[in-house]
Amino acid sequence: MSKRVVTLAHYYTAPAIQQMADKVGDSLELSLYAKECQADTIVFAGVRFMAETAKILNPQAEVILPDAGSTCSLVTQTDVKRLAAWRQKYADHVHVAYINSSAEHKALADWIVTSRNVDDIIAHLYAQGERVIFSPDRNMGAYLNYQYGYDMPLWSAVCEVHDRFNENSLLEGMAAVDGPKYLIAHPESPLPVLKRADYVGSTSGMLDWVRRFDREPDATIFVATEDGILYNMGLARPDLKISQAPIYAGCQCNQCPYMKMNTIEAVRRAQNGEGVRIDYLTPAQMDAARLPIERMLAFSKARMAAAQATPVAVPA
Repeated sequence: MSKRVVTLAHYYTAPAIQQMADKVGDSLELSLYAKECQADTIVFAGVRFMAETAKILNPQAEVILPDAGSTCSLVTQTDVKRLAAWRQKYADHVHVAYINSSAEHKALADWIVTSRNVDDIIAHLYAQGERVIFSPDRNMGAYLNYQYGYDMPLWSAVCEVHDRFNENSLLEGMAAVDGPKYLIAHPESPLPVLKRADYVGSTSGMLDWVRRFDREPDATIFVATEDGILYNMGLARPDLKISQAPIYAGCQCNQCPYMKMNTIEAVRRAQNGEGVRIDYLTPAQMDAARLPIERMLAFSKARMAAAQATPVAVPA
């Protein structure tokens, strides 16, 4: 019986890599897809923490990362021993960790969140009277504190790609373009940029926003996130003018160097069984990291079920 090999590609990989994939999407979406199709081997064209999440949710599967160097600054800027001490300092708080984190990091969390559901989950925790600490992304946490008036202590790591966006270059770049202008931004961007945005949301959320855009047809949409998603936005809405937000002097060249390590050659080798196997996580480590992920998934499932059960008001 032949093994089912599934190739997953994140939106931030190059278009040629996305075209090689069975599924393109956000990191959690991809891991859940692999689980649904019961993959025997998962080739994850993304970064290491994504491949680790795929292994945690698919422990029976072989998970291969095409390039050993595909890491993330949110991981490299986080010393897990220091994180554990920080967690202990706030032992009476609920530790909410962004999914863009290592397996060891996840194991220290009470809840895992994505950029799509972080608002709902933290609002739920505060409604329950909990106090919250947030890691690892300082920019995302700062935005949540600003947007909702929280006082969450924050871990201090950033996505090196999103952190390059800055308000001055953004304003200069937008001023150089005539006509209506909109800004959409990922919450990993710095707070001054997010305050200027017409929409702040996950990668999938920004893509959905572009798909539904029905305002001025001559508008320019600036996007403050990694440039890989512009390929998907262009496919979805070729009629729109979409541009990556500048990071300096009009430069629209902000790429994640780790995502771009997923080359055609590396992915092909991984599909043939070469690459980095995510086989170093022990069952205990995976169980500890899986628990806060499952808590998140159960919350999202219950929230969806409640929404579907709510009767729609019929006008009299």
